[in-house]
Amino acid sequence: MAKKVVATLKTAGGKDWAKVIRAVKSDKTGAYTFKEEMVPVDKVQDYIATGVK
Repeated sequence: MAKKVVATLKTAGGKDWAKVIRAVKSDKTGAYTFKEEMVPVDKVQDYIATGVK
């Protein structure tokens, strides 16, 4: 399965995207969870700087 996804991203312009993983603290429990998002490569710094949730 992983090979198929990787092959699809390489042929469909996947090099223009980056996976950003952010640690988010829960207000209710105080535990950290990880939020993964695909962001265009040229927008990564803006995404990190603005703290978009």
